[in-house]
Amino acid sequence: MIERCFAKVNLALDVFNIREDGYHDLKSVMVPISFFDELQIQISEDNNFICNKAYITNNENNSIYKMIKEFEKETNIINKYTITLNKHIPTKAGLAGGTSDAAGALRLLQKIYKMSLSNETIKKLCVAVGADVYFNYYNKPAIVSGIGDELEFFDIKDQYYILLMKPRLGVSTKQAYGILDMNICDHPDIDALVNELKNGGDILPYMQNSLEQPALLLNEDIRTVKEILKEKAGNSLMSGSGSSVFAIRKDRDILQKINNEYLDSKYFVRLTKILK
Repeated sequence: MIERCFAKVNLALDVFNIREDGYHDLKSVMVPISFFDELQIQISEDNNFICNKAYITNNENNSIYKMIKEFEKETNIINKYTITLNKHIPTKAGLAGGTSDAAGALRLLQKIYKMSLSNETIKKLCVAVGADVYFNYYNKPAIVSGIGDELEFFDIKDQYYILLMKPRLGVSTKQAYGILDMNICDHPDIDALVNELKNGGDILPYMQNSLEQPALLLNEDIRTVKEILKEKAGNSLMSGSGSSVFAIRKDRDILQKINNEYLDSKYFVRLTKILK
């Protein structure tokens, strides 16, 4: 069986506190988009990892292996697997590619063993692997808070299209948080944004990302991409800790034209939409 592991974008991200354990408290509006990796896991005699991208690590740092390890600790089910990953979501992009793969692995493991874990167990396993994994497990628009362990799902009234544009170089999440200055970064009004999404209102004034401030210092190309999309699409925002930037519109045509214009450029581009 093949599992689709969907990417996400942050329509807003507010980082507002550093906890004693070193994690940052955040509140974000996350939405899944119709752009995905394809993952297959099969029980086999030996452990095998097959991937269409040579740069994806085949070791304990791979998020899929991390999830399998957490699953084994929780269930005491230990086995060998052939893992096949058809990778499309770029790395270090702020699109949760690795964490989405981990979430997909947990969904697949439950299907393989015909089990249904409780939400609390799912949350525990997801948080143990990474901050966005719990959101990626459910793939529904949500307000995400805490360290990614609190989800408040909501419905979006209108259909929105998303054009992704990513510079060649990525951004290290650890580095971005390391130089974040919470006194000068943006702090979006999360509740106001969600209200506009629910009612089909104007979302653009509320789309901000606290991590743009440090990311722009780490990767100057992000600023260039933001300027391109703002000029051509009327808006732009970085997703997560970057380096992907996106434009959002209810009409698809303008984004399609930009996509076609930059298909053969040095930037990664992909036209997609929010999964409602």
